[in-house]
Amino acid sequence: MKGSGDRGYEGRVLRVDLGNGEIATETIDADTMRMFVGGTGLGAKILYEEVPPGVEWSDPGNRLIIGSGPLGGTKIMGSGTISIVTKGPMTNGATSTQANGFLGAYLRLNGYDLVVFQSASDRLVYLLIDDGKAELRDAAHLAGKDTWETQDAIAAELGKSEREVSVFSIGPAGENLVKFAAVAGDKGHVAGHNGSGAVMGSKRLKAIAVVRGKGSVKVPNSAALATVGSAIADALRADPVGRNRWDWGTGMGYNGAARAGWLPVKNYTTNVFPDSEPFMARNYRTENKVKLHPCWACRTHHLHMITIAKGPYAGYVGEEPEYEQWAAWGSVIGNTDPTGAFVLANETDRLGFENNEAGWVIGWVMECFEKGLFTEEQTDGLKMTWGNVEAARTMLQKIARRDGFGNLLAEGVMRASQWIGGEAAKCAVYTKKGASPRGHDHRTRWYEMLDTAVSNTGTIENGVSAALEEIGLTEPKPFSAADVSTVLAKAKGRMVFEDCTGVCKFCMATELRLVVDAMNLVTGWDMDVQEAYGVGKRIVNLLRAFNVRHGIAPEVEAPSERYGSVPTDGPAKGKSIAPEWEGMLDNYYTLMGWDRKTGKPLPETLRSYGLLRQVEDLW
Repeated sequence: MKGSGDRGYEGRVLRVDLGNGEIATETIDADTMRMFVGGTGLGAKILYEEVPPGVEWSDPGNRLIIGSGPLGGTKIMGSGTISIVTKGPMTNGATSTQANGFLGAYLRLNGYDLVVFQSASDRLVYLLIDDGKAELRDAAHLAGKDTWETQDAIAAELGKSEREVSVFSIGPAGENLVKFAAVAGDKGHVAGHNGSGAVMGSKRLKAIAVVRGKGSVKVPNSAALATVGSAIADALRADPVGRNRWDWGTGMGYNGAARAGWLPVKNYTTNVFPDSEPFMARNYRTENKVKLHPCWACRTHHLHMITIAKGPYAGYVGEEPEYEQWAAWGSVIGNTDPTGAFVLANETDRLGFENNEAGWVIGWVMECFEKGLFTEEQTDGLKMTWGNVEAARTMLQKIARRDGFGNLLAEGVMRASQWIGGEAAKCAVYTKKGASPRGHDHRTRWYEMLDTAVSNTGTIENGVSAALEEIGLTEPKPFSAADVSTVLAKAKGRMVFEDCTGVCKFCMATELRLVVDAMNLVTGWDMDVQEAYGVGKRIVNLLRAFNVRHGIAPEVEAPSERYGSVPTDGPAKGKSIAPEWEGMLDNYYTLMGWDRKTGKPLPETLRSYGLLRQVEDLW
């Protein structure tokens, strides 16, 4: 099918039926576009309407939706971001997960805002989009390749350089339906949460490749957009946290996390990690060969390609890890060597895993091994001791191929620990919906623990915003149950809205006003910050309605025993969230306008966001 080169934001959808090979183009109406904006919002609407209860994550009837947003492909920094929406295997509910890089921009340059995959192929295929034309190609020659190898192979096949084509693919983990498999692309960018890669694998879709093309994104007033873009950059540089991230990347939070007690250490067995300094970019960047590796239109010094200069991994090339990768392959598994963590982070991406779940899986195995709950015979001869990088590396390979003990671990922390049972099960870190948390020790960050548990997407749904004052709020007091649950409910919506715009969260201004201004310049809308939050809350309620219909009940909105445990040392020593949990849920549900018993958004709540069909479906 042929798309078009120069386009504004029109809601053009490329629909791909993997079962019969048919490809068609659709357009979403203007009212719907404003209600749901793009990315996560439009994906959530399609998911709700086209995936009814009873359709499981691996069923051909499931949808895999990859979308950009109104700012995608513009000169706004980081506007190559995609959002993937589907029904995922970790929670058996909705998924919304993002990746940066170039794919979102290249989709827009080819005239598409969204790609919807349905049905399943009877053979391994990949989708190619070039000059607005889309076709399915055989991918048998790509079977078993990791995500970097797949990108190189497709680029060579097309005669393109690395930046002339964006390739997002699944590695062996996705092909083998590992439940926490991810979709990874552009060498280091991963949409991982809730098993999006496993869904892609179930559809026998190896990759989506989009050539940059000759098109452009129409902007009615490009000079005004450039001015807003500069204001966003200035706001980031003016903010101390934003400036630190601008210069050094997200990993520069490592020391602060260790001092504040929210760095996850040895599978939550301790809250203390004295070896954080080597993981800081100001140290490892000076010791290794570093080359800037930015995403679309990004001006920050956030990411680099790094070649290890010395030691056992000398010559190893990979992308600079994000904070959560440093956490997973450093402190979570008791590893104090940043070069080993660097290798594990890149192996995780190449094999096609969601990094956090992979780290919690290995951390859980190591704790159980150290305690004698697992033997070498059980772990296929591997000495899974704290900090054993090579044992972890081999185990990741086994998980990706569902080999031996890796076949059980491929189910994720919750399912694997429940199958093992006994004392080992008590050591596992996860939410009772099925997925593990981000790379923080949430026992010192109650806001994120509550958000992770009540989230509709398999990961946090609303990080603590730097601009809460825009809506009359201040940061919640760390261990105040009432404050945490109140601020979470009242601030809900911002991050979900951001995931609709097609821009990297780390390139967002501290003030949402600037992002909304930029979006209005592209779309011609007159949206304000209040409406933007409303869009986010509309999507949150829609995803909640989807999950309720698919059998997810309030009973599973809780941490596992270890996840909700009491720290025995560190800054949060003795602080327990357990006695406060039910009261926090009561308050949150009330403020969100949800029924406490069933979890359903109340009829009046749904009507206030224009979700009339959902009133009929739920009530």
